[in-house]
Amino acid sequence: MLSELQAKPPTTRLRPKGSSMFKIQRRGAARLAAAGLVTGLLAAGAISGAGTASADGVTPAASGATAVLEGLQADKSDAAVISDGAAKRHVSAGLFSMAVDGGGSIQTYCIDIGNHTRPEAKYREAGWSETSLQKNPQASKINWILQHSYPQVTDLAALATASGSGPLTAKTASAGTQVAIWRLSDGAKAEAVDKSAEQLADYLAGPANTGVQEPKASLTLSPSAVSGKSGGKIGPVTVHTSADSANVSLASDAPAGVSVVDAKGQKVTKPVKNGDQLFFNVPAGSADGNTALTVAAVTQVPVGRAFVDINGTDTSHSQTQILAGSSATTVSATATANWAKKGPIPALSAKVDCAKNGVDVTASNKGDEAFTFELAGKKYTIEAGKSQTVTVPVKEDQRYEITITGPKGFSKTFKGVLDCKTAGTPTPSPTPTNQPSPASAGTTTGSTGGDLAQTGSSNATPMIAGIAVALVAVGGGAVFFLRRKKSAAGQ
Repeated sequence: MLSELQAKPPTTRLRPKGSSMFKIQRRGAARLAAAGLVTGLLAAGAISGAGTASADGVTPAASGATAVLEGLQADKSDAAVISDGAAKRHVSAGLFSMAVDGGGSIQTYCIDIGNHTRPEAKYREAGWSETSLQKNPQASKINWILQHSYPQVTDLAALATASGSGPLTAKTASAGTQVAIWRLSDGAKAEAVDKSAEQLADYLAGPANTGVQEPKASLTLSPSAVSGKSGGKIGPVTVHTSADSANVSLASDAPAGVSVVDAKGQKVTKPVKNGDQLFFNVPAGSADGNTALTVAAVTQVPVGRAFVDINGTDTSHSQTQILAGSSATTVSATATANWAKKGPIPALSAKVDCAKNGVDVTASNKGDEAFTFELAGKKYTIEAGKSQTVTVPVKEDQRYEITITGPKGFSKTFKGVLDCKTAGTPTPSPTPTNQPSPASAGTTTGSTGGDLAQTGSSNATPMIAGIAVALVAVGGGAVFFLRRKKSAAGQ
C-alpha cells in the first residue's frame, strides 16, 4: 500500500537563443528582496505545546509555492468557441496571473474548463499524481505545449514560423495555447476565433507534439515527518529542490537544545542544496516533544507544475491550473519531528493519490513498542522501526478532514478537496465577467457568453456532514472525519 511519487526530468523546449524565458508584471521589486523573504518565513503547520505535534489545516504535500489568484489576462478579443452538440459557447481564453505568497508572480493556464474560479482563491503547487493529470494520457503533451509556446517562447515571429500560423500577438498566442490545452486536458471541442491563434492551437496539439514528462517540484522535503528517540539525530529529511540553494530555519518555539544538523552531526548554518540531508538533533534527557524545520528558497517554479485550490468553500473549489511561467518566486517546505524516550513514537504524513481516489496517510514508528489502530473494522499494527501507508477513500469533489491522534497528545490534521477529474461541460450563466467568479459561460449559438477560461460549472454541490470513521488506537485514539459533498440532484 506504499505510494511513490516519480519525478521525471523535463526535456528541451522551443525557445530562440537569447530570448527572455518569462516576462510578467511584478507587484514591486521590494517583494523579491531575498533577505526579507527568508527572514519572514515561518514554519507551516505550527507546532505548539510540549508533547503535542499539531498541524491542523495542513493540506497533504503542502510544499513548494503557494499563490493567490489575481485574474485572467484576456479580454473579449481573445475569444474561443467551445462546441457541445448544437450549442456553442463564446469564451475568453488566455493566461491567469497569481501573486505568490512571500514574493513573486506566476502565470498559468486552465486545465479544468468546466469548474469555477473563485475570487482570490489560494493555490498550492502540486504533483500530477494529485490532479486530473494523473489519469490523463495526454498530460505529457500538455507540458510539451507549455514548453513550446507563449510565454516560454517570447519570440512570436519564431513561434508563428514554427507553427505555420499567421502573425501572432501575446494575446492571440495565449488564446491559441489555451485552446490547445483544453483539447487535451478536457477533451473539449475548442476552437480559437482568431485564425492565427487557431493555426497555433492545431500545431501545438498536433503530430509535432511528442510530449514532455512531469517536471520536478520546486521544493519538497522527504519525508515530511520523522520520529525517533531523544538523545541523538532524528531523520534524515532529504531536500529536493530546483533552486541553487535554500535556507534552513528551526521553528521559533523549538525546545531548548534542539537543533538542525547535517549527516556528520554538524549544526546547519549555511544554505543547503538539492540532495542534502537534514536531521533534528535532540539532546539526551530532553522531555518528550516535537518541533519543525522549514526550508525556503527563491527560484523559478518549473513550467508544467500543477496548482490546486487549498481554501475551497463547502460548495465549490477553484479550477486546477498548470504553470506556464514564473518570476523569481518564494518557495518553502516544512518537516516535523516527534520524539520520546520510550514507547511508540509515530510520524504521520499524507498525500492525495488520484490513482487510488483517496488520501494516502503514511505512519511510521521509530519507538520500541508497536503502534496499533483500527480502520473500518480492520486492525493495523506498525512494529517498531516499520512504516505503513493506509489509503483513506475519498469521493471526487469530496471535502475531507483527517485528524490523527496518538500517545502523549500527538495530533495532526489534513484537510482538502479531492479533485482528480475535470468537471466536464459547464452550466450556462447569463452574466459574462472578466474577473474570477463562480459565474459560468453562456450557452448560445454565435453570441458571446461568460469567460469559460476563468469560470465554470454553476451546479450547486453543497456539503453534508455526517460521515465519521472512528479509529480506536492502542496508545492513543485516531479519528478520521470526512465531510462528503454531493450534488443538488442527490448524486
